[in-house]
Amino acid sequence: MQVLDASAFILDYEPTGDYASVADVRGELEDSSRYRFDAMEGSGMHVHVPDSHSRERVRRTARDSGDLDVLSRVDVEVLAAAQELDGTVVTDDYAMQNVAESLGLDVESIGQDGIEEQRDWIYQCQGCGRENEDPGDCVVCGMEKTRKNPG
Repeated sequence: MQVLDASAFILDYEPTGDYASVADVRGELEDSSRYRFDAMEGSGMHVHVPDSHSRERVRRTARDSGDLDVLSRVDVEVLAAAQELDGTVVTDDYAMQNVAESLGLDVESIGQDGIEEQRDWIYQCQGCGRENEDPGDCVVCGMEKTRKNPG
């Protein structure tokens, strides 16, 4: 089962076999890609609604990897659907690919190369330069922290 993110509809991806998406992906689409979603749904695409436990597992995994602050609510839904359907996530979103890898899900990229390595991000304060694993404001100086590659 392939679980399609918005990029699959935008880039005219042709799935093979069974495929699914989540209803809120349609809201991320415009014009012809939105019509494509509708046509694929009309021709048998499964539109899955993941449960709250799966969404929470995705959020926990994304928090641990440092990707939670860049994933949208719809991204979490797609990953949770892929988890429940034991599917392959079809996306070009690097943060989604990173979280999918952490969840043990297969990933297929479309228009870009997939991720080369899984990353657990760290955060660095823009003011004092201190690093830690939590997003948000620095507890030392109060400035905003930004995501940084740990390598």
